[in-house]
Amino acid sequence: MAVINQYLFVGIDNSTSGSALVPFGASNPTVNETYIIKSILVTAAGTPTVTVLNNSITAIKSAALTANVTTELLTQPMVVEGGTSFTIQSSTSDSFDVAISYLNILKEKID
Repeated sequence: MAVINQYLFVGIDNSTSGSALVPFGASNPTVNETYIIKSILVTAAGTPTVTVLNNSITAIKSAALTANVTTELLTQPMVVEGGTSFTIQSSTSDSFDVAISYLNILKEKID
């Protein structure tokens, strides 16, 4: 089994849905991946509270953000295990941007 490490970035620009965002996609990370999130930056036009769910557990619930100011939500890296869900939700439907820097650890079987 080989391990492949990739530093990656994902962003969601100008979401106004107010619904939960799934930045990595509905089925990611896959069971053979682990994500180590280094940074979660958020910017909003309004003053929402941001909730981050990791495997359906509230991992971060921020205080109300300052409008039009980018805020870092993490103070330490966050692990997202394969086969679990990761979502970010704003309490308002104002314009909302999310930028995530992370390390993808992919365990790949070599024949």
